[in-house]
Amino acid sequence: MIMGNVGPTSVQSETLLDPGDQPLTPDEEISGIEKLLVDEPDDFQARCRLGELYFSKGRLDDALAEVKKAIEMAESLRTEMNRSLAMYYANLGTIYATKNMADEAEAEFRHALDIFPHDVLALFNLGRLYADKKKYMEAKGYYERLVEITPDDPIAWYNLAGVYIELDNPQVSDYNTIDMGIQCYLRTLELDPKHLESSFKLMEIALSHKKTDLAVRVMESAVEHNPDEPLAYYNLISVYDKCKMFDQAEEARKRLKERFSKKPKDGPKS
Repeated sequence: MIMGNVGPTSVQSETLLDPGDQPLTPDEEISGIEKLLVDEPDDFQARCRLGELYFSKGRLDDALAEVKKAIEMAESLRTEMNRSLAMYYANLGTIYATKNMADEAEAEFRHALDIFPHDVLALFNLGRLYADKKKYMEAKGYYERLVEITPDDPIAWYNLAGVYIELDNPQVSDYNTIDMGIQCYLRTLELDPKHLESSFKLMEIALSHKKTDLAVRVMESAVEHNPDEPLAYYNLISVYDKCKMFDQAEEARKRLKERFSKKPKDGPKS
């Protein structure tokens, strides 16, 4: 036997009994459940019972279809339960982290990922936790998983970029990840052109690796997207000077002065 010999479900005992409380025949019960599922197709218990009844009547194709539907519903329910449970463990980890209980926080974030491997909060916090501990290889793994799940989140790309830059340091690892870090910063700015921290970090990296065209392009874009931020102008002027683009530097100084010079206050009215 494929199916167990189970007793009546609540569908049978509560929904489909006749007024005299006499047990329904299998055919009557099948008919009643079929009608019920027309109005309530997500009634998991009813669908399970219908599969059992089809099997008992030798309607194997119908039983197969209903059991597959029931399994699909159960898997969906389990996924949603796991997602919710993981969220609570991740929230618990966040509380521990806020209380500076790093070990307890790490355990709860890991627990969340054991239950639901795509929990964004747990991935983000484990990446940050390991980065704070300077365990950049571990942080890299979590942030890489994070950007796979949230490819349009600039903060995820920004944090991954920082880890790649750290790993490029010969005192930290033997990996050559500078270009990967640059690409992550560029992706951050593609998603959020106003992200000044990415602009400044990318500018510094570009200058230190003699990628002057990149440094100029990044800071010109930063000024364009942050016209009311003086630091953007100052850094652009600095880049122009370092690249011996003195005319452009002078023009940027004029723009800075014009934009942020204070207008003289009006004198007392007579």
